[in-house]
Amino acid sequence: MKNLIQRAITGVLFVAVLVGAILYSAFSFMLLFMLISALAVWEFVCLVNKQENVQVNPFIAAGGGVLLFLAFFCYSVNLTDTSIFVPYLLILIYMFVSELYLKRSNPINNWAYSVMSQIYVALPFALLCVLAFMDMGNGESYDSITYNAILPLSVFIFNWSNDTGAYCTGMLFGRHRLFERISPKKSWEGSIGGGVISILVALAMAHFFPFLSAFQWIGFALVVVVFGTWGDLVESLLKRQLGIKDSGNILPGHGGMLDRFDSTLLAVPAVIVYLLLVKMYC
Repeated sequence: MKNLIQRAITGVLFVAVLVGAILYSAFSFMLLFMLISALAVWEFVCLVNKQENVQVNPFIAAGGGVLLFLAFFCYSVNLTDTSIFVPYLLILIYMFVSELYLKRSNPINNWAYSVMSQIYVALPFALLCVLAFMDMGNGESYDSITYNAILPLSVFIFNWSNDTGAYCTGMLFGRHRLFERISPKKSWEGSIGGGVISILVALAMAHFFPFLSAFQWIGFALVVVVFGTWGDLVESLLKRQLGIKDSGNILPGHGGMLDRFDSTLLAVPAVIVYLLLVKMYC
């Protein structure tokens, strides 16, 4: 009961802060996800550093994540040109060149995990800026730039809908394992149930936010369901390889930052591709 109450309180606060920051303004969105990006990259690096012959600098990696997010944000709102990416490129160069002088036992491992921290963790959070400022005919204008809070928020709404539907349906009807080798508890029945719930939520989104049609919202939801599930499985595989249950304990009862945003890491890039295709052909 104590753990249940702890999970409930943490979950409510987490959702309230996330939804509130996204909806309040572009600035609060920027501050929140700069912090989340830094914490998630730091957590990832601390996890891989526990492996033999891995020594990645968490300050450099987390700083790179913040710089990448800030660069995407400033470029998306036309505050600057592509020169904003120069500091981040210098961070990438440092990650490689520094191994020439540090004389560590396995620089290839350090290079691999350093780059993975940026591609797997930092980049998807930075791409939220692309999603937030993608003009789909709705949003709050900032000097001809549109902040569309509903798009990034929808990724999380569909992920939560999918998780809730999959959990409830899987508990009641789950018989056939989805990916037993990596995540023994996930079932095909649960995944289908999560998808159905997400489609229903998509129809509600189409009613309240008609800048996408009902079919486009359903497509949005299904992209999040499929790639979010893969994102969850990718993090499960990562934790299995590292021999851990949770990625961290920063969120009491819910694990670490990667545990909370694992689905987002693959869903965001996929949704951007989907919406670009919608803009091109619909």
